[in-house]
Amino acid sequence: MSTTAVSRTSAAEAVSLPLAERGPVSDAVLLHLAGSDAFDDHTDLASKAVEATADVFRDDDIALALFALYASSYGSIEQFSADLEWDPQLLATRRVLEAALESALRSAVTVPELPEPTQDAVARALFALTAPSPGPSLSRHLAKRATEEQAREFLVQRSIYTLREADPHSWAIPRLHGRAQAALVEIQADEYGGGRPDRMHAAMFAGTMRAMGLDDSYGAYLDQVPALTLTSHNTMSMFGINRRLVGAIVGHLAAFEMSSSIPSRHYADGFRRLGHGDEVAGYFDEHVEADAVHEQIAGRDLAGALAEDRPELLADIMFGAAACLAVDGWLEQHMMDAWGRGESSLCTGARR
Repeated sequence: MSTTAVSRTSAAEAVSLPLAERGPVSDAVLLHLAGSDAFDDHTDLASKAVEATADVFRDDDIALALFALYASSYGSIEQFSADLEWDPQLLATRRVLEAALESALRSAVTVPELPEPTQDAVARALFALTAPSPGPSLSRHLAKRATEEQAREFLVQRSIYTLREADPHSWAIPRLHGRAQAALVEIQADEYGGGRPDRMHAAMFAGTMRAMGLDDSYGAYLDQVPALTLTSHNTMSMFGINRRLVGAIVGHLAAFEMSSSIPSRHYADGFRRLGHGDEVAGYFDEHVEADAVHEQIAGRDLAGALAEDRPELLADIMFGAAACLAVDGWLEQHMMDAWGRGESSLCTGARR
């Protein structure tokens, strides 16, 4: 019997694990975060996993372990002890996994030629980078051809971020100053409902899930989503939670907002095509209008102003934007490929 199996058996008597592990690293990390003292050396396991993996982005064990470590700081999984957020061994493991993810992203993501560090030039470059392309896309598929089952899968995939919508980008608020900070707060105030809890975008998405007969509790579908879904969330979490990457999280948010409005219209059209009303499509309607405003603020007043005030961050701003589009593009392609084969895009099929 492996040491991992022994650890899990002995720990089961003392802790209730919220997720199924996907390999030795995530197994040990989950046990540690849940308060067990029967976990293996996950920092060493993480180093070995990074060395052995052929694809950090699609490695289930690495993606889940890093996701769980970030969840500790978000407080999004209640079984994870708050006392362990700054545990030295957990932080050491996170650094190993983060280094691997960041290095892989910087190698895989194509960053466009840097514009001049001015508001206008950066905004123009970001609008060019995020301009919609012709041809098949996930949003067009949802609008025209997706089945009810595929529409539900789409919501399950989106739930990992959207039930915590805006949180990863909010890490940047205290790390910015002046114009950029004011612009980010303006965007995030809308994301959090402008003081109305029922208008918080995460709450609105939860309502969409309930209306579709899905579980709206955070993490209900974590065991069913593929590694790429976790990597998408891990990318923005890594950018947001590390102060040295503040330029990257600003670029990520800019690209996120600037590529949202038109797809949201397609999503709303698709759910209405399938016979659903405002109780489902209303969340996407909200983003058609809100993100058309947010994209202007994000491109010029946030990213552009930050580049103008701190030119040394320009490269990371453009990297963060390109990384957002690349990782989310890989995930969308995964879903489209699976559906094209007549298969589920989920690991085992979501609970229904």
